[in-house]
Amino acid sequence: MQRIFATLLAIAAVWAAAIPAAAETLTLSGVLTGTDHQTYREVPFRVAAGTTAVTVTFAYTGQDQKAVIDLGIRDPQRFRGWSGGNKASFTLTETWATPSYLPGPLPPGEWKLILGVPNLRKDARAEYKATITLTKDGAFHGFTAAPLKEGSAWYRGDLHLHTGHSDGSCPAQSGGRAPCPLFRTLDAAAARGLDFVAVTEHNTSSHFQALAELQPHYDRLLLIPGREITTFQGHANIIGMTAPLDFQLGGSRAPTFAQILDQAEAARALVTINHPGLPSGEACMGCGWTAPVDFRRIQAVEAINGGITDGPLSGVAFWEARLNAGFRLTAVGGSDNHDATLDPAKPSAVGRPTTVVYAQALSQDAILAGLRAGRVFIDVQGTRDRLLDTTYAAGKLTVRVAHAAGGTLVLKGPAAPLQALAGVLGEDETRTVDIPASQTGWVRAEVRGPDGALWLFGNPVYLTGS
Repeated sequence: MQRIFATLLAIAAVWAAAIPAAAETLTLSGVLTGTDHQTYREVPFRVAAGTTAVTVTFAYTGQDQKAVIDLGIRDPQRFRGWSGGNKASFTLTETWATPSYLPGPLPPGEWKLILGVPNLRKDARAEYKATITLTKDGAFHGFTAAPLKEGSAWYRGDLHLHTGHSDGSCPAQSGGRAPCPLFRTLDAAAARGLDFVAVTEHNTSSHFQALAELQPHYDRLLLIPGREITTFQGHANIIGMTAPLDFQLGGSRAPTFAQILDQAEAARALVTINHPGLPSGEACMGCGWTAPVDFRRIQAVEAINGGITDGPLSGVAFWEARLNAGFRLTAVGGSDNHDATLDPAKPSAVGRPTTVVYAQALSQDAILAGLRAGRVFIDVQGTRDRLLDTTYAAGKLTVRVAHAAGGTLVLKGPAAPLQALAGVLGEDETRTVDIPASQTGWVRAEVRGPDGALWLFGNPVYLTGS
């Protein structure tokens, strides 16, 4: 018995790391005996209005005597699912739930945890303990209870992907086109060696259930929920949020973009303005960014979308103009992939470009924190190992470039020194240049190939003149 309850406590401790402060924890416990053999017991508990997630962690004793207790749950209005003995924990929210359970509204009132007892010997007893966590805010910390990988490292991912849950399509068995299932995108990401992906369907959350189901299978690939909010005045990715979101900019639900940002901030999501350099019109409705917005509330800009790296259609000029205005926005890339079977060597294939983030762990919270911190670069060709790391300290700018032999390093920005970092790069090089401590502004690095093609695109370091 002690071993079973120690296991329960260990599981609860893992989940506790993902539980926000705005949560209530209930404990349901009891004893089943031989008289409960082949019966059901419904154990009531109350869910308050405003609850955004219900998480159940369950354990019991008596397995050494072949005791079996199955598990299910009802809300005040309907049956919400049954996992039998195959899950020790599960979560229900409005937009997704652990497989075996149904997502949907979480009505307040009396819920019932269902205990089914297919086997309990006549002279046996089983003690059970259920920990019920009722989350009270819209924050979401990931489909994994613990990081997929611990430790600080450069993690590689794609922040802009579409599947059949919106307008993604790929060849069907007959050769015709059909909505492309989510797992094909994840297979392509795994094949590319990515560490994380954000699946960002247009204005919908239907893919969240599929992500919850698939995350245990893709145990080396972090699945982050996202939505591309497609408005008439621009597109933006809301990443890391599963709560419902009103996206109808200009209507009564979201009169201004500020109302959309209010919802994102309440859920502690990351907001990225997508492909702002694209035109808006019949060919790409609302693609360019025209919506009035307080850029202090934006965390990132998609500087590189698919194969658009240079010229007026890229997002670079838009992003740099905001940097010059004093906004510290992280530049990211996204494939904007709509066909998971696209040739991996082509722009807009899954992972091309790749956004590479220095983060403390491979978890949703750590990746989003890394994106906000801005130690990020874009690997335009989506390689597995190229590196571009720019730091500044004590009057010295240091740039390390690895696995980009034959390329040329370029510095850009109002604080970029006049002297050039000349010479073709080797396999792994670190170059430094002096910049006076009194200098202000920003400077970033990029690497271009022998033909001038952009290989690596770096984020800026900021000089404060101190």
